Amino acid sequence: MTLEKAETKNYIKAIRLINTENNDCTFDIGKIPIRQHINTGYFFAQTDTSLQYSSHPAPRRQYVITLRGKLKFTVTDGKTFILEPGIILIADDTQGMGHTWEIVDGTEWERIYLPLDEDADDHFIIDSQPSI
Repeated sequence: MTLEKAETKNYIKAIRLINTENNDCTFDIGKIPIRQHINTGYFFAQTDTSLQYSSHPAPRRQYVITLRGKLKFTVTDGKTFILEPGIILIADDTQGMGHTWEIVDGTEWERIYLPLDEDADDHFIIDSQPSI
């Protein structure tokens, strides 16, 4: 599944990884309002391929801002989505098997992590449920 740019310039396209009732992982497609203040720290990461292809939950609730790279994410029921610059990932699948990812264009994934407090609003607005 690929995503178009956000419909208006007032939003940034986003995908949120979440846990289901039985701690499986799925995702929602939506957006985040621009100019939204988020009280968070940050850190940078470059390609660490040790987790590529292996199921894992997010280590914490966090925004993941891709600077370089194009990846395919797969959730527990086999549904997939493409993540690339211009799409914010909200990793909120902190339990269970989690998700897998693989680099599909190039060899690098450069990103910024913005950890969120457990009770912090992620400001995500759902647009639709994923389709197979």
